[in-house]
Amino acid sequence: MNVLITGICGFVGSSLAKVWRDTAGDITIYGLDNLGRPGSERNRYHLQKLGIKLFHGDIRLASDFETLPPMDWVIDAAANPSVLAGVDGTTSSRQLIEHNLLGTVNILEYCKQYHAGFILLSTSRVYSMTPLAGIDVERMGRAFHIKKDQQLPIGISPSGIREDFSTSPPISLYGSSKLASEVLAMEYGATFDFPVWINRCGVMAGAGQFGRPDQGIFAYWINAWLRRYPLRYIGFGGDGYQVRDCFHPRDLISLLQQQTSTGAAKTTRILNVGGGAENAISLAELSDWCADRFGTHKVEKVLDVRRFDIPWLVMDYSLATDIWGWKPQTSLNAILNEIALHAEQNPNWLELSGVG
Repeated sequence: MNVLITGICGFVGSSLAKVWRDTAGDITIYGLDNLGRPGSERNRYHLQKLGIKLFHGDIRLASDFETLPPMDWVIDAAANPSVLAGVDGTTSSRQLIEHNLLGTVNILEYCKQYHAGFILLSTSRVYSMTPLAGIDVERMGRAFHIKKDQQLPIGISPSGIREDFSTSPPISLYGSSKLASEVLAMEYGATFDFPVWINRCGVMAGAGQFGRPDQGIFAYWINAWLRRYPLRYIGFGGDGYQVRDCFHPRDLISLLQQQTSTGAAKTTRILNVGGGAENAISLAELSDWCADRFGTHKVEKVLDVRRFDIPWLVMDYSLATDIWGWKPQTSLNAILNEIALHAEQNPNWLELSGVG
């Protein structure tokens, strides 16, 4: 089986390529990447040493697909993954849409040509901002939790957000671009008869993730704490009680192997995958973890809430368990320890990631 991973030189793409290659003898992995992100050249070197065939190309350019050989499957791990993309002044709204939506169109046209299956790694940010921001939370210990005795919107519980939670705007330009990509992917698959799966991913984290506060918060926080770089709790009282869950991208492999298996015929095409409540942590709790490992470090309080920030976002992956038997395998503590060890071994990681 031939599999093309777009964005293969990013953290998620390279992690998938390395693990999948080592766990399956009947797969040949190819990669496409524009090498535009700081640190991607490092991953290209390691992937080439493993014998993975890499193509230098940009998913936004239809002509870059013309020289690619036929594939059986395409895993789309190429995206601008920041919820602030298009509004933070570092990328334009047009660049975001070209990358996250028009790039998907080019991939789908390629899949149509060769009748290749398509798996989109989508995002938890396709879910509606207004009802998420309106959920009542309370402080318990050093983290927010959903307050009991309230009427919750459909699709959310203390276990997390389910697939039936609202996806109505406002979402964010980033979330909307991924949601539109989901719709197009489903339509292309139905119209041109090739398989499509949509995996809505929560926060992914692990060693080797490029540490940026808007894209790799766990790697950024641990690396910055170790180096005593300035850190800030932004919004929600400035205490760092906002909560996210995380999981390691290598834990996706078992799901991807099933989805790409011959004759996979599940009818549910859209799934949440994430760390769930057991892998959820607040920034304040992450700071406590860092203090235990590296010593104390002061974190500045900023009271202003940024656009698109929400106090609690956890993914309920129970549907993926029911249908595919999937659940994350790497514990939160194992992920944090892995990142910390990598940070200790790579003192210039934040600079390599383009920070500072």
